[in-house]
Amino acid sequence: MGKLVYGSPETEIEFEDRLLAHLQRAIIAKLRRGESFTISWQEDKAQGGGRRTLWLHPAIPLQFVLDESEQPEFNRRWVEALIVSGYSAHGLYLVPEPEPEPELAP
Repeated sequence: MGKLVYGSPETEIEFEDRLLAHLQRAIIAKLRRGESFTISWQEDKAQGGGRRTLWLHPAIPLQFVLDESEQPEFNRRWVEALIVSGYSAHGLYLVPEPEPEPELAP
């Protein structure tokens, strides 16, 4: 499990490494454009369940800490779906991973 570390004082939120690596790309793409937005997810039942939301802003410290040293194979469609979800009234939310784009034959 990786961690998204946000703000000062720091708030640590655990996500599975593959999801966090894709969130990292989506969040950085939006913050690079100077966008502020929310990110929401369902809490694990072991942590009480419910829903959690963070306000992300380019000026607030943010870290992505992944347990795995190797980068996962990226699914471009998933990163794009996460970015698009960030434009909704509900903010960025965790969408299921879609099938990756088919590879083009050489």
